[in-house]
Amino acid sequence: MNPADLPDAVVRAMRCAVEGGELGADVAVPERVVVERTRPGGVGDYATPVAFQIGKAAGRAPRDVAAVLARRLAGEAGIEGVEVTGPGFVNFLLPPPSAPRLVAEVMGRDLPWRAASAASAISADVPTVDSGLRERVVRESVLRILRSQGGGDRRDVLERPPVAPVAPVAKRDGDVVRRFGPGAARWAMLCVPGRETPEFSGRLLVQGEENEFFRVRYAHARSRALLTNAARLGFGAERDGPDEPGDVDAPVLLRVLAEHRLVLEAAGHHRAPERLTRYLVELADALLDFQYRVLPHGDEKPSAAHRARLALAEAAGAVLAGGLALLGIDAPEHL
Repeated sequence: MNPADLPDAVVRAMRCAVEGGELGADVAVPERVVVERTRPGGVGDYATPVAFQIGKAAGRAPRDVAAVLARRLAGEAGIEGVEVTGPGFVNFLLPPPSAPRLVAEVMGRDLPWRAASAASAISADVPTVDSGLRERVVRESVLRILRSQGGGDRRDVLERPPVAPVAPVAKRDGDVVRRFGPGAARWAMLCVPGRETPEFSGRLLVQGEENEFFRVRYAHARSRALLTNAARLGFGAERDGPDEPGDVDAPVLLRVLAEHRLVLEAAGHHRAPERLTRYLVELADALLDFQYRVLPHGDEKPSAAHRARLALAEAAGAVLAGGLALLGIDAPEHL
């Protein structure tokens, strides 16, 4: 099971519990629930607080509701374990992601967020020093994220900002678009929670590992370079090869890549594009660590393992490009 499938599994479990009389016929089952990565020190891989949301309506303690859901979810295919912790959190343990299935999901599906238009990116040719600049940038990104999940086109969402009050760019920073460029300015405005004042410094222009904005775009460029270099060596990506241990050997990259839809769900639910920027940094770092194992070394001949690794790198690059597009930032093929 992909982590992004967990919210649907939880909703199904709630509906079955209501229909089975375990939670009461008057309980309204939400269409979507929040499932997020377990915090450090927590149990399992992912957790949901949904029992708190429906406990009151059910007239039950959240922990009792969580126990009902845990019993039903324990039988779901693809879930290795379910455990209730604290006052009512439902925690999940998933098996390691399958590289071929994950690559097929990323590259084979028509993911609207991958093709998100960056046409509304800030232009340096228009006045950009105004108190509403950052609110506009955050609002546009949130709407893109919502649309990527099939929402964000309703009139009520379009007519009012789908975000809490946003701290503006400090007056001392002046015209940040002209100073740092549209992409870097957007990144700085989106990488911190809306209530916090964004920080602008010369680090945004540094082409080095200390600049997270650069690392994300550089990782995408590296994924494209790997494809080019592989073609010169006479091989390409194999997206549906055997999923055998050792073929890919990238547990960190697989885990992070498998969370891409779950992160978008959370970013949309919380109206928090900074969740997407943090995810892109984590994915970029995992890809940059993995890149050295993709191509053959020395006299080594291209093998099925190299083709599988190349497919994984390509998928990670596609997710990076799509995530940047949702933020209104371009993903160049060369840096």
